[in-house]
Amino acid sequence: MRSYLSVWRLPSAPVLLLAGFAGRLPSAMVPLALLLMVQQQTGSYAVAGLASATYGLAMAAMAPVLGRLADRRTPRPVLLVQAAAYPLLLALLVAVVLGGAPTAVVVAASAAAGAGTPLVSGTVRALWSRVDPAVRGTAFALDATATELVFVAGPTLVATLAVVAGPAWALGVAGVLAVTGALALAASAAMRGWVPVPSAERMSPFATVLAPGMPRVLLSGSALMLGFGALEVAIPAFADDAGSPGMSGLLLALWSLGSVAGGLWFGARVVSASLPRQYRWLLLGVTIGLAPLTAASSPWVLGALLFLGGTAIAPTLTVQNSLVGALAPAHATTEAFTWLSTMATGASAVGAALGGALVDSSSGVTGSLVLAVAGAAVAVLVTLVPGRRPSSVTRERMAV
Repeated sequence: MRSYLSVWRLPSAPVLLLAGFAGRLPSAMVPLALLLMVQQQTGSYAVAGLASATYGLAMAAMAPVLGRLADRRTPRPVLLVQAAAYPLLLALLVAVVLGGAPTAVVVAASAAAGAGTPLVSGTVRALWSRVDPAVRGTAFALDATATELVFVAGPTLVATLAVVAGPAWALGVAGVLAVTGALALAASAAMRGWVPVPSAERMSPFATVLAPGMPRVLLSGSALMLGFGALEVAIPAFADDAGSPGMSGLLLALWSLGSVAGGLWFGARVVSASLPRQYRWLLLGVTIGLAPLTAASSPWVLGALLFLGGTAIAPTLTVQNSLVGALAPAHATTEAFTWLSTMATGASAVGAALGGALVDSSSGVTGSLVLAVAGAAVAVLVTLVPGRRPSSVTRERMAV
């Protein structure tokens, strides 16, 4: 507990934690709310899924571009512009959908809103990477735990608002939360102390991705998220096959709560091993934790296994974020974290698509669960592949 108090006492901590939580909620709210709103309006899950996927992909594609701009000028002007534009883009999206516009217009409006999503997550992680190294690991653990809670609270809030008032109101609340989080970060003392680090040379668009050590972290993270995407499809399908479709939300919540518990425990520990070694062993722990899911016999057994297996997730993401912060060039920290989010989003979408195809095939739910385990196992193997050695300064940062 003392380690968490030491983080909370940092001048920037309350804003980064609370504003970061509020500003990230839309990432868990808007895709679901948009799916529900479009489906209600058009009666088509195909159109609804297309709109929701377009929103997520546009958000992921735009993030590294905005991250590079934020590193050059500080994230403050980027956040301020997005805080002004995002509510307007969401309002346009709602008007287009409720107005019965053609599918092409709905998809275009979804892409515009996704591209305008405030750069909260990358900014928060970049700011955490600048705190005292003695508490940085605990700070990233709190951040990973808060992110897990986002994906519990976000869908729950959408479901409640959709029943009480309608999906369009969920989009409105998401817009308010996004603006609140972005403005709070832009006005924070941590942001005022941000000094851009100039680049010594003209950088290629993929220089940050190809920095020594980064490809292995990004590729291993993508493999892991591909497995998670498959699991997010397999869980509802398992509940449906068991005759308890209503349990899918509870099962997903148990998975996230296990991750929260693991993250809180890990953040209070002092680990002497280097970050790459921690990362490799934690990925192996995720793989071992997912393997028993393929033998689950009932939703209740699956729920218990999901909670136990989930305990390794937040610690893994904590170390992953610490690694990115250590490996990223000093002038491109925000961009590096946005690349991590972008590749995770894309890989999760691919995993969900492959998992859905497996569920509908002869392999069924078991096939999708096996894909989840395979994704985590591939992530471990990627960390074993030799690559360019980081600089001596970077190695020192990774050993902290």
